[in-house]
Amino acid sequence: MSPKPRRRVAFYLRVSTDGQTTENQRRELEAVAEKAGWHVMATFEDAGISGAKGRDKRPGFDAMLKAVTRREVDMVAAWSVDRLGRSMADLIAFLGELHARGADLYLHQQALDTSTPSGRAMFQMMGVFAEYERAMIQERVKSGLARAKAQGKRLGRPTVGPAVEARIRQLRADGMGVLKVARTLGIGVSAVQRVDGERSAEA
Repeated sequence: MSPKPRRRVAFYLRVSTDGQTTENQRRELEAVAEKAGWHVMATFEDAGISGAKGRDKRPGFDAMLKAVTRREVDMVAAWSVDRLGRSMADLIAFLGELHARGADLYLHQQALDTSTPSGRAMFQMMGVFAEYERAMIQERVKSGLARAKAQGKRLGRPTVGPAVEARIRQLRADGMGVLKVARTLGIGVSAVQRVDGERSAEA
């Protein structure tokens, strides 16, 4: 009896900001692959890209799906469901595309393997929760902004104090350039431009 062929797997790694790293995701998936005897064909990565973005804005995700379409892999392995996306519709469509090509999905944090019926059902539930969480975050942000506005708080980046504003006006009136004023006072150029714009409007 011939030995069962090793499962060909592609890793998909993603982080939302440039300050994060995919190294922990990679290390944990490599440990799983070694234990399971998988053959890792490729690793696809999107660094500093939100999961809410579409396929056209995620080159690693797009390349991974093309490899699936070419039937180069039997399974896609990701660290967690939220690495794949935030929309339930997108997640379910992704799973459908995998299975249409005879590929499965492994999610490490959820211990999920869609080669089983229970795994497919759980994946759909994970999509529901991911969408719910994103909607709740958006709702909290909107409520917080509305509450701050109702309380008369000024939204946006904090402004400089009155003393600094007066100094900006004096230096600009003396003919000093915007960039030099910003460097001299150790503040952002936008703050100088804002105060300078108010000065011009008052003139």
